[in-house]
Amino acid sequence: MRRWTFAVLGILALAIVNSSFYALTDKGQSVRVIRVPNEGIQPQVAVDHNGIVHMIYFKGDASQGDVFYVRSKDWGATFSSPMRVNSEPGTAVAAGTIRGARIALGKNERVNVAWNGSSKSSIRGPLIPEMPSNSPYNGLPMLYTRLNDAGTAFEKERNLMKLTFGLDGGGSVAADLSGNIYVAWHGKRPGDPDGEDGRGVWIARSRNGGQDFGPESRAYKEPTGACGCCGLSIFAGTDGAVYVLYRAAKEIVHRDIYLLVSKDGGQTFTGRLIDKWNIGACPMTSMDFAQGPGFIVAAWQTEEQVYYATIDPKTLRMSDPVPAPGAGKLRKYPALAVNATGDRILVWTEGTSWGKGGSLAWQVYDREGKPSGEKGTLAGVPAWSFGAATARPEGAFTVIY
Repeated sequence: MRRWTFAVLGILALAIVNSSFYALTDKGQSVRVIRVPNEGIQPQVAVDHNGIVHMIYFKGDASQGDVFYVRSKDWGATFSSPMRVNSEPGTAVAAGTIRGARIALGKNERVNVAWNGSSKSSIRGPLIPEMPSNSPYNGLPMLYTRLNDAGTAFEKERNLMKLTFGLDGGGSVAADLSGNIYVAWHGKRPGDPDGEDGRGVWIARSRNGGQDFGPESRAYKEPTGACGCCGLSIFAGTDGAVYVLYRAAKEIVHRDIYLLVSKDGGQTFTGRLIDKWNIGACPMTSMDFAQGPGFIVAAWQTEEQVYYATIDPKTLRMSDPVPAPGAGKLRKYPALAVNATGDRILVWTEGTSWGKGGSLAWQVYDREGKPSGEKGTLAGVPAWSFGAATARPEGAFTVIY
């Protein structure tokens, strides 16, 4: 076993133990950094009320691979044997980094998973009228499944796109403890304007824990468009409110971040622009949310920087965006976790590009939003991957990549 311990500037203490990386903030909070088990990529995590970490990850061909599920009862020191999520092999996608699976815990801690189906999927959605009907990329589905009642396997996946077509950038899933499940994606319906200007955010809702879903409806009526190959994120707060972050696409160059909020169980949403970016191309970006004690944290990318801001669920007032510290190259794929006292960690990647890995980076902030300790970095993020984070009961954090 290799073990090293040393200090940097008297503030940041580091150690490597059995392939784990540790850091200490100036408040003594540890940040443990671990690899996804089984050489997986694209980790997504959720923690239940018993402290069990539920994780999904991707493995296989980047265009036609599989999603696996594991859980840990010791905060990532060990994981269960992997369970394949998709019943039909090869029906998940990692290429592009933002089309992968997302996880949410619902009523009775049931695991819910949604992902963009691959061209190999035998389950199809509505066809794009302008594309040849026999193209393997026409009718790509937005797939959903949940863990069965016994917790021994996942149910056969279902396509939730009934009215819309043109799935591209990654979808997302959210759940609450009352049995509501929300699956979101962006797409089009017949008669919508051409191009990305005609795209919009669509949400399918289940009121019985994922047993069945109603047809999707458009979340926001304003014609903002949606950035075709960017992901989005949907989140259910502990107060029942539903939040969505997505990137618009108006007149090709206006690719701004919008926040949508629903106070009526995802039936209607209000929206507002929170960050602008003029770029005449799709930047392939993602977003994230996390629940804090009395607030929500949201994260996104603008240009080559990642930001986070806090949202007051009562007033919907949003703090000024906080950028990741220092200078970095191609900062992307932000992820968040918040501990019980309100401290939060922002995780992101640096230097990744199409088919190329990069470095992992993170920063811990206190409840007031002030940095706690130095920014952490670690090389070795695989191609098509990113980091995820959890907050441990004692206030420390685990980062998985």
